[in-house]
Amino acid sequence: MANKSAQQIVLSLLQSSKKSFSANELLAAIEGEINPRTLRRWLTVWEEEGAVKRTGKKKGTRYRGISSEPYHFTFLHAVPEYRRNSVMNQIRDVWTHTSTAIEGNTLTLGDTFNILELGLTILGKPLKEHQEIIGHARAIEQIYSLVQSGNLITKKHLFELHKSVQTERVMDINKPMGGWKVEPNGCNAVSADDHPVYIGYAHPLHVDMLMVEWLDELNSAIEQQVSLGTAVEVYAKLHIGFVHIHPFWDGNGRLARLVSNIPLLCSGLPPLVIDEARRREYVRSLSLYQIETGQLDKYTGVWPDVVRYEDFIKLCGECYQITHNLLANALGDL
Repeated sequence: MANKSAQQIVLSLLQSSKKSFSANELLAAIEGEINPRTLRRWLTVWEEEGAVKRTGKKKGTRYRGISSEPYHFTFLHAVPEYRRNSVMNQIRDVWTHTSTAIEGNTLTLGDTFNILELGLTILGKPLKEHQEIIGHARAIEQIYSLVQSGNLITKKHLFELHKSVQTERVMDINKPMGGWKVEPNGCNAVSADDHPVYIGYAHPLHVDMLMVEWLDELNSAIEQQVSLGTAVEVYAKLHIGFVHIHPFWDGNGRLARLVSNIPLLCSGLPPLVIDEARRREYVRSLSLYQIETGQLDKYTGVWPDVVRYEDFIKLCGECYQITHNLLANALGDL
């Protein structure tokens, strides 16, 4: 096997796989046709060129390929290159509009387009609503960068995302920006038999432990290949677990709708957005699940086995058509 052929095989293996590899594993893949020093030289060059990312040190060093496709978004492959940026901007606008509208933002999709695409200010609309739009769009870019990096997600990443979506600067030690909540929180709801109920979210003392479990589930999904057939269930599980913990004092819904998409994006699938027109159904399905499950703590874990959420999975599946239709329309315009 010529050196050039071995080089192509190693680079192709790195960029076509979601896994990371040790140097010994890469040598084994080409049956030891080159010496370790040559392989390390290739890896160093590829790292400098941005084609490969290195993690760990010494014997724990591993290498992961970085796809040449921006952000690993293979769902764009069918779209001509000259249209890809416009499609991504449409997804950003719809994702931002739907998520902020669910939280009560009154700016329309057209307003969102004017703010993000044209830099316009919408007369008669509060500055806070403009900031929510800009902050959410910035958080999407952070999500894309995390996907491109190939790194596992940590609580530090969640804290940075929280700072983006929580654009209103509140100077209150009991309402930390970019940190877990420090006070208990909850909300009023109505049970399935039409009785008023108070839903208590996880106590601050249990949040860190629960979020470790949640992050483990997220990173496990990232390291696996999420198929189109499993994407909705992966998204729904992460989403419903995050909002039930409610780890931040505010911004939990927007963050859940952002970070639950990371495994989908890492697998080359488009993001799933929740239709703001179905807000009532969305909130209701989350509330009924939380009422039936009860308050989470370190003993219950994030997803108690006795409670299912098929209605929420069904809703998410139907909402997934939004971005799929957007892509189909882009191809239909060609």
